[in-house]
Amino acid sequence: MNPIILIPARMAATRLPGKPLADIAGLPMIVRVLRQAEAAGAGPVAVAAGDAAIAEAIRAAGGRAVLTDPDLPSGSDRILAALAELDPGRAHDVVINLQGDMPFVDPSVVAACAALLAGQPACDIATVVAPEGSPADRGNPDVVKAVLSLQPDGRTGRALYFTRSTLYGDGPVWRHIGIYGYRRAALEAFNAAPPSPLEQREKLEQLRAMELGLSIWAAVAADAPISVDNPADLERARDYARTLA
Repeated sequence: MNPIILIPARMAATRLPGKPLADIAGLPMIVRVLRQAEAAGAGPVAVAAGDAAIAEAIRAAGGRAVLTDPDLPSGSDRILAALAELDPGRAHDVVINLQGDMPFVDPSVVAACAALLAGQPACDIATVVAPEGSPADRGNPDVVKAVLSLQPDGRTGRALYFTRSTLYGDGPVWRHIGIYGYRRAALEAFNAAPPSPLEQREKLEQLRAMELGLSIWAAVAADAPISVDNPADLERARDYARTLA
């Protein structure tokens, strides 16, 4: 297995325009994500940049960036475009798609995606979940929940469904973390397919993969990393960075 980690990023975020270059304790957020990905040791890392300013920031930090069409509709389109330029010979058979808005993601969480694909031949797509942060998560439609069939060790499981709806009962509620590890063929099949009915209903594109019959497995992380989606999240990330100084 020969993974590559790709980080899609673009400036035109609806709730926080320009967020890849948002300063967090002296570093652009996208550079912090790059550093965490590099620390995972799971493979070479590159940023699939939708804007020249992002590519310039990454290259200034000593990283690798590929400039992609800013009009591409999704992160998976962006990483496929970058992959075509970086790896035309198809040497990389696994692609880790790491979101560019998790500046403090634990490198072990990134590595877990690659480990799942290596350890589970039936797994087409690997991802990560964490325990719910609070009881309020169960009814929050902004918190995506994963329904898993856990393995006996409780550390990995096959995903049965993902939903924004409230989950009831006494079992654990797993909060989905938006990191994906794809076998290359699975990524290409996913991207070639149109949005599926369940995807459109839940507004969750991983359901397209499930409706295609692709098998998704999840590794269980200790907690969810900070994800920066709005100005309040950015301030929380800056506060957290100050605790690390």
